[in-house]
Amino acid sequence: MARSDLLLNLVRAGSLGDQVGFRRTVEALIAEERERQHHVVADRLTEYLATKGNGARGPSADAPIGSYDERHPERVLADLVLPEAVSSACAELVEEQQRADLLRSHAIEPRHRILLAGPPGNGKTSLAEALAGELALPLLVVRYDGVIGSYLGETAVRLARLMEHVRSRRCVVFFDEFDAIGKERGDEHETGEIKRVVSSLLLNIDALPSYVVVVTATNHPELLDRAVWRRFQLRLELPPPKREAIGEWIGRFEQRSELKLGLSAKQIDEHLAGLSYAELEEFCTDVQRRLVLQGAKRDAKSVVASRLSQLSTRFQVRK
Repeated sequence: MARSDLLLNLVRAGSLGDQVGFRRTVEALIAEERERQHHVVADRLTEYLATKGNGARGPSADAPIGSYDERHPERVLADLVLPEAVSSACAELVEEQQRADLLRSHAIEPRHRILLAGPPGNGKTSLAEALAGELALPLLVVRYDGVIGSYLGETAVRLARLMEHVRSRRCVVFFDEFDAIGKERGDEHETGEIKRVVSSLLLNIDALPSYVVVVTATNHPELLDRAVWRRFQLRLELPPPKREAIGEWIGRFEQRSELKLGLSAKQIDEHLAGLSYAELEEFCTDVQRRLVLQGAKRDAKSVVASRLSQLSTRFQVRK
């Protein structure tokens, strides 16, 4: 049975001739029915919504081919090592989404727009996946090669179609490297086409219902348009891990892999400080790989020492 507030909104919009309100309410009904695995009902509602009053077909809500990859999340927030402020903010958003009915009974919508910023390799994509995992929702990762077109106005049209498509389902939509399409419109070096894309993007984000969680990530927050910032209710920074976080991450890796790396605090300070989480995972997986290949005669201490030596050599080359 559909939520009572949706039925009331549907009748109210229909009686007032509010086409926008009517459409948005039906889209919310479709999303709810799909979440309950009532695909036949959802498909029928989608079909009715795409049909005009005279029986003619309306605009298609199909997303452009190749505009996103759908993933089923395998992480939750507890799997990540996060700054306390970030962890707390994300837990609050999850609670608001899970108890959205209570909020709506007070005419309040849950927050659903998040901007993540920080250097590459420090968990922005993983956090988007973990949020989807906490909410038991699919993660739709936007593919810019399927959205950005070469003709005038094509990108804005594709973005609009993509957003129209995701409106009819509960999901987490992830825009990585968001500065690629959310650039500052005041930049004199950007074309008028980019400025139109940014304007279209912001309008479409504003129009998304609160059951669609939008997560964006950028390594260059200074490039984002100023109007982008106020669209996001949560703006979170994911910095490189400090010593304590590195130690915690390694401890979790040891627990998952059932291996004891035996890294001392001195080794962490001298060799691993400054690494991103992605680089830590690369290092630890490399150690695990060598230990597996050594078999029963494996010597964790010597393997760790050799990997640390290689790590130091690699950073000398970087410098």
